Amino acid sequence: MSPTAIETVPTGKNNWWKEATIYQVYPASFKDSNGDGWGDIPGVIEKVPYLHSLGVDVVWLSPMYDSPMLDMGYDVSDYENVLPAYGTVVDVEKLVEECHKYGMRLILDLVINHTSDQHKWFLESRSSKDNPKRDWYFWRPPRYDKQGNRMPPSNYRGYFAGSTWTWDEHTQEYYLHLYAKEQPDLNWDNLETRKAIYDSAVRFWLDRGVDGFRVDTVNKYSKYTDFPDAPITDPKSYIQPAIGMWCNGPRIHEFIREMYDEALEPYGDVVTVGELANTPDPAHVLRYVGASAKQLSMVFHLDIGHIGMGSLEDKYVLQPWKLTEMKSIVAKWQTFIEGTDGWTTAFCENHDNGRSVSRFASDAPEHRERSAKMLALMMVAMTGTLFLYQGQEIGMINAPRDWPIDEYKDIEGLGYYREAQAQVASGVDPMREERIMDGLRVLARDHSRLPMQWDDSPEAGFTTGVPWMRTHDLYREINVKKQEGDPDSVLSFWKKVLLLRKRYRHLFIHGAFEVLDFDNLDTFCFIKSRGEERALVVLNFSAGEQPFTQAEMAADMELLVGNYAEAELCEKLRPYEGRIYIRSE
Repeated sequence: MSPTAIETVPTGKNNWWKEATIYQVYPASFKDSNGDGWGDIPGVIEKVPYLHSLGVDVVWLSPMYDSPMLDMGYDVSDYENVLPAYGTVVDVEKLVEECHKYGMRLILDLVINHTSDQHKWFLESRSSKDNPKRDWYFWRPPRYDKQGNRMPPSNYRGYFAGSTWTWDEHTQEYYLHLYAKEQPDLNWDNLETRKAIYDSAVRFWLDRGVDGFRVDTVNKYSKYTDFPDAPITDPKSYIQPAIGMWCNGPRIHEFIREMYDEALEPYGDVVTVGELANTPDPAHVLRYVGASAKQLSMVFHLDIGHIGMGSLEDKYVLQPWKLTEMKSIVAKWQTFIEGTDGWTTAFCENHDNGRSVSRFASDAPEHRERSAKMLALMMVAMTGTLFLYQGQEIGMINAPRDWPIDEYKDIEGLGYYREAQAQVASGVDPMREERIMDGLRVLARDHSRLPMQWDDSPEAGFTTGVPWMRTHDLYREINVKKQEGDPDSVLSFWKKVLLLRKRYRHLFIHGAFEVLDFDNLDTFCFIKSRGEERALVVLNFSAGEQPFTQAEMAADMELLVGNYAEAELCEKLRPYEGRIYIRSE
């Protein structure tokens, strides 16, 4: 078969989104068009030709809705309006038009597990116990301990530290919020609430031409609404990890299918990418992504982003990890769709994690470009829809380790840090603050949110004003302008390998995946196959030379691409070397 031929895909209908490369834009940090220090939608429009030249097919715009911005837009106060600092609804419509003009598509972030406490729905719900929208959120009376002290309705620990329940003095009840207290959870058990969500958050934007959604926290809409206490796993605390009480709840598939039927399917082949946490069983994931299920196009399995993280209460305490952990995660989510009508995703960066070069390879000056290219080779060879995060294509890295906590902005990371400070002050754990800070230097969400590095002018060409977040110290060394003119740059490499991914789409995007030499702690090698065709992907995840144990297999294959100028067949893999060999029958 010709390398460029496309045959019928074995995973069901060949939807347009299966072969797409999707590029995530974090609007606050992408491009500021008016000098106010915030990125904006006109800035994104300005850079659509750049994204097209990179070779991406879809732009995913992280939340741009009107919001108090406590959680960077994941606290929506109006689904039908845009944060003024970002622009207007008309600007979004112009962005849709510009993307379509270049043959690209636009998807938005759909944040419908919770709203801001400033949303008109919650303001009404909070106004009185008999308000018609009272049941649009979760309100519960207090309980009392033996001493008569008021206590939350259950002992749940939230994602941003602290209880999931906040007391409302006005109506004398608690309301539920899995995240910050300013992000109350919507009650999906209420049909009227669901209908309003479909109208305001989904149809409103599909009517304006958007092509789909990344669906935030997609498996948390159905709770166990009797709110039983979680098991006590931390005897030192009243609040306990309780993820099982709200992930994959009793009505979740009913809700997602209803949203598909009522709000998505009438618009045609709209793409939905669900953020699916805490769902380790592939059989359960297939209930979300099987074409016959008619729920979601695909989901993000967050395991790769959690490498090196602790459990919920210790999320930012660095955990040692081995390459076999990454291999196991990749293999699991690469292979679970084989022989099914489901689909999968491939990614190693997003707005919620540190930079992949710094986390999984090396951001040392002598290794960072090679590392970025090696990771690019891993990603482009993976089955499923490929996602890139802004700056990944130029090899952006984590903030310098000597930046103080004052430079960190993220509500989640700061919540853990302040909790650690309190534990130190109370004598519970004298080293906690130091351990959390060490974890934040690697894992914090802030690293991915530093301003995009466009050129070597002040503030990396992101803004002519004062940026909302500090620009990386190395922006003069790592930026788009410098790399666009360099055929050996990380950016040029990404352009090259994205073209190869499309040329060999039948093998890379649709091929079967098999790990080789699983127990090797330094190299990650895998086979992609389709019929009689084979690709061998060889990746050295270490700073030292490693034996090339697949040399005999590679001898019968053609070197397609590598991240060293000379990638001769030899018995050694150089530091952070990556190669892809191919054999076509």
